[in-house]
Amino acid sequence: MSEERIQSEKMAIFLKGLWKENPVFVMLLGMCPTLAVTNSVTNALVMGVATMAVLTLSNILVSSLRKLIPAQVRIATYILIIATFVTVADYAIKAASLEVHKALGAFIALIVVNCIILGRAEAFASKNSVGKAALDGLGMGLGFTFALFLLGAVREVLGNGSFLGMPLFGERFQPVTLMILPGGAFFVLGAYLLLFNWLKKRKAEKEEEKIVFFTGEESI
Repeated sequence: MSEERIQSEKMAIFLKGLWKENPVFVMLLGMCPTLAVTNSVTNALVMGVATMAVLTLSNILVSSLRKLIPAQVRIATYILIIATFVTVADYAIKAASLEVHKALGAFIALIVVNCIILGRAEAFASKNSVGKAALDGLGMGLGFTFALFLLGAVREVLGNGSFLGMPLFGERFQPVTLMILPGGAFFVLGAYLLLFNWLKKRKAEKEEEKIVFFTGEESI
């Protein structure tokens, strides 16, 4: 395999989590933290980065040990590895900011059962090299963080009139209280899903038009 093809494959592995296989907007995974902690940009980013770190490190370790882990206990082993890194992330967030740690609550510990992490360990990391597993973890983690950031930005701006805690509007601004409540997360997520599906459909239609066009040129 040529060097150019190898680099292209690595780039595809890294980028697929951002758009083509985005964990939230395409695969609809990790819905609990997506809906629960995105009432502010800070909470969304911290949860996203913590999940990305756990996902990447878990992928690396699972890939490194994939030939040593017996098939009968692989899922239990994956959960043990993930839980270890979640504990580290939990203490790191608590040391950095007690306020953010309190706001995220039990959802930090629930990263252990996030189907994105266990799914990537089973479907990808356990079958590929350490380098590819790391790229997959980073890509999927960034895609998850990107999705949480988009939801958090809309909900904080409309619900509090601020961004990263900084006021954006004057005193006359009337916040949409629903946006910082759980119900607001459903509306924002639904709107983003409609947008992503529309963009996906539009892209598919353009590709189909190109195929028809070139086929017509060849027939002439």
